[in-house]
Amino acid sequence: MRPVEMLKRILLYVLAVLLLLFTVYPFVFMLGTSFKSMDEFFANPFSIFPQSFTIEHYVSVFDMGLTSYFVNSLIITTAAVIIVVFIAALTSYPLSRIKFKLNRPLFLLFVAGMMLPIHATLIPIFVMTNNFGIYDTLLALLGPYVAFSLPISVFILTQFMQEIPRELEEAAQIDGASHWRIFSKIIFPNVVPAISTIVIYNFVFLWTEFIFALILIQTPSNMTLPLGLQNFYGEFSINVPGLMAALALASLPVLLLFILAQERVVKGLSGGAVKG
Repeated sequence: MRPVEMLKRILLYVLAVLLLLFTVYPFVFMLGTSFKSMDEFFANPFSIFPQSFTIEHYVSVFDMGLTSYFVNSLIITTAAVIIVVFIAALTSYPLSRIKFKLNRPLFLLFVAGMMLPIHATLIPIFVMTNNFGIYDTLLALLGPYVAFSLPISVFILTQFMQEIPRELEEAAQIDGASHWRIFSKIIFPNVVPAISTIVIYNFVFLWTEFIFALILIQTPSNMTLPLGLQNFYGEFSINVPGLMAALALASLPVLLLFILAQERVVKGLSGGAVKG
């Protein structure tokens, strides 16, 4: 290996390590602080690892309603992701595989939806939820969550489906397969990496969504995790280790989901960008 190439590789590794430290440090600090006692935190607030571990803060956050917020977030996020995957898959199939006059305009309409600012829709959505009588319920969040997750989901799935060889589809049509059979037996199994991508992407986005929950939810028993954590912040304004414990528990499902499926995320994001 030539010296120039070796130097480039060394610099690349150094940069990768620095990025890793920059990314991991906040989580490690949060986790370490959550196990500190109040006395130890005030004595040495910037240390990463506690001298003596305590789980009193984790017990406290569960006693103060974290379980309810966690369950609410899990219900609404899972429901929204399932609906988004179903609608996006059915929408992307004709946009990517069937030629018709409105194909391109409809696809561009979904792309335009990716650029729509959430804050511009808050007042209309608030009025709609009041008119439908679902304000201050988890159902009020379902519509906005699905609507704002669909554009990016349709975009990813459409690009991915376009790369599936048309010979597979043509062979199935010769055998007399309907569009539904082609979609369910050929197209859908081949876009599993893209499905995994939009599941993880939307799960992370909706799990951490705050603004719609703030506008549409008022009763503490209906609050989602991000909105509930705001209450923990107020109650733990001095008890920083308690706040860190709540944040650590809130971030755990997202981290586990991403770690378990990170390979599929990379394949899904890169698959539609590579021309065969």
